[in-house]
Amino acid sequence: MNTPIVTSRSVLITYPEVQAARGLLPSVLQHWIDRLGGDLSRICGYQLGLCRSDGTPTGKIDGKLLRPAFAFLCSAVAGGVPTDVVPAATAIELLHNASLIHDDIMDGDRERRHRPTVWAEFGIPSAILAGDALIALAFEVLVGSKNQATSDAVANLAKTLRLLARGQDSDLRFENTSIVGVDDCLAMMAGKTGALLGWACRSGVAYAAAPAVWLDRFEQFGTRLGVAFQLVDDVLGIWGDPQVTGKPVGSDLRGRKKSAPVVAALTAGTAASARLAGFYSGARGFTDKEVTLLTELVADAGGRNWALSEAERQLSAAWDLLDGLELEPTARRSLTTLTSDLITRRR
Repeated sequence: MNTPIVTSRSVLITYPEVQAARGLLPSVLQHWIDRLGGDLSRICGYQLGLCRSDGTPTGKIDGKLLRPAFAFLCSAVAGGVPTDVVPAATAIELLHNASLIHDDIMDGDRERRHRPTVWAEFGIPSAILAGDALIALAFEVLVGSKNQATSDAVANLAKTLRLLARGQDSDLRFENTSIVGVDDCLAMMAGKTGALLGWACRSGVAYAAAPAVWLDRFEQFGTRLGVAFQLVDDVLGIWGDPQVTGKPVGSDLRGRKKSAPVVAALTAGTAASARLAGFYSGARGFTDKEVTLLTELVADAGGRNWALSEAERQLSAAWDLLDGLELEPTARRSLTTLTSDLITRRR
């Protein structure tokens, strides 16, 4: 199977819910970032794309706003309106960016979204503080919301943060573990990526006052979808266009990252798997020519095809969770199209 992949940002920007996020969130995010004061405001604003490193406003926000978009979409399928879910959409974007800051530090990545990462620009101590500040703001946003969904949102965001930490811990341990299976990899992604999208979907229907039984099902829907999204993201991490991904060519392979395609390739039991394992067992850096060879070995061992096939399986399982629910038809069509587009992003 050789599923095509489309550019995520160009796909997302056409959706009303993404446009709603881009219209409603910048001023709200700026308001909360301003509450930090001093350098923390500037550093956190830089991470979100609200300002440059010197504090000059950009008049826009960076990132795909994928998680807020799903909060808005899931609210819409439950009959909600965008303004009601703004607190949850704001909180999830703050927490997502906190995780990116910390993730970049742990991975040693110096570039994201075509510019220096926060730690590369401001130093590790300031970056750690900025990530912590964004987490604190996420909870403060929710607590300040006078909505009946607040209690559920706060409790489950705390759970999400725990799952996120556990997923990141697994990701770090994989670097020093010789044997990692695909099930281990999927469990890690469910925490590191799936939990955030799961909370976004859950909070969307919660703020729309959906029936209680919907909340867990939408959370599981989002978690499955998050795993599918991460699988495609891992493929882009190897075969994606740097002009789209915002990361240097072969950065995952150069860092010997055990992303999903690599894990699938290493455990495939082929000649290409053995050659790939030999490279990954070393410690020296890779040349550009070796990175090209590693890319070919992962594909030859079936890593790329497995990741894309599993992404489609996760997407199908996600939709099975929503069978039988009476969803608003127009919003459901948008949700269906967006989820499909995310799994067929081009490199």
